[in-house]
Amino acid sequence: MIYVQSTTAPGQWTTFDWWPPIGWWPEAARDLLAPGPSTSATFVLPPTASSVHSARSFGAGVLTGWGLTELVENMELVVSELATNALRHGLCLDDPRRERAVHMSLVRRGQLVTSAFTDPGSSVPVLRYPGPLDTGGLGLHIVESLSLRWGWSALAPHGKIVWAVLS
Repeated sequence: MIYVQSTTAPGQWTTFDWWPPIGWWPEAARDLLAPGPSTSATFVLPPTASSVHSARSFGAGVLTGWGLTELVENMELVVSELATNALRHGLCLDDPRRERAVHMSLVRRGQLVTSAFTDPGSSVPVLRYPGPLDTGGLGLHIVESLSLRWGWSALAPHGKIVWAVLS
């Protein structure tokens, strides 16, 4: 896989150039890893209504190709929630200088797979506790219940990566 590190401070990535480097894994989930090789697949989601479906299909296809069909159902739910959040809250459609796409990456390390989404937005993902009549707000609860761990990190000079590890 080819990736380009930004010209910002060493180790910092931007939403324009972040692709999972060989061996990348979320720092907050490093304790889950066993030694072994990694592989990854990346997909760019344009700001269209069909992108969430495309992300689910991409994820299912990649996991099937990796022989991890037992993860497909949960990964589809996690991908749906993370893709929806990235497209809904992470894109800056009113700022023509910013990227208008979301990058999705699946990174496999043994039997663990991280689903990671980068977007150019500054909003921070937060677990909400919606009221009984609210029509949304449970997405990150679904991600939390289906994943071993999830989290996010800021990217320089703007944007973030939101990730979830499944087993």
